[in-house]
Amino acid sequence: MSEKAILAGGCFWGMQDLIRKQPGVIATRVGYTGGDVPNATYRHHGTHAEAIEIEFDPAKTSYRKMLEFFFQIHDPTTLNRQGNDVGMSYRSAIFYLDEAQKTEAENTIADVNASGLWPAKVVTEVAPAGPFWEAEPEHQDYLERYPNGYTCHFIRPDWVLPRRPV
Repeated sequence: MSEKAILAGGCFWGMQDLIRKQPGVIATRVGYTGGDVPNATYRHHGTHAEAIEIEFDPAKTSYRKMLEFFFQIHDPTTLNRQGNDVGMSYRSAIFYLDEAQKTEAENTIADVNASGLWPAKVVTEVAPAGPFWEAEPEHQDYLERYPNGYTCHFIRPDWVLPRRPV
């Protein structure tokens, strides 16, 4: 049985391209969530964040591993910004599906902050998942179709999260 994670960390193209390649990831789709506009679209998504919905196999990876990679491929210390992308659409957010995911998100953020590896404290929003409006087909799998397309996401080798001492 698979599980889902919904994460926002800037432009969804780069997030999807890196996350889809992780062990245990079954499927990904990009869209809009966490905002105020029903039936959100690229041209009209109000206060929604560009996000990625990840389906993964918990026998091969964990929600915690998804979060650790998420914090490695975007800068969770910049408010409403990733690289050249600025605005609420590009905020860092974890949209949890149950209390266990909420607790894991809060613990992972505490570990990131305690590590001292990131340039500042995390500003990632932790909020309950709401409606997820799937983005238009031209935004799905974008960097697979346009390998030289725009992305501000990359793996930061120095941002590998150690566990907090208990």
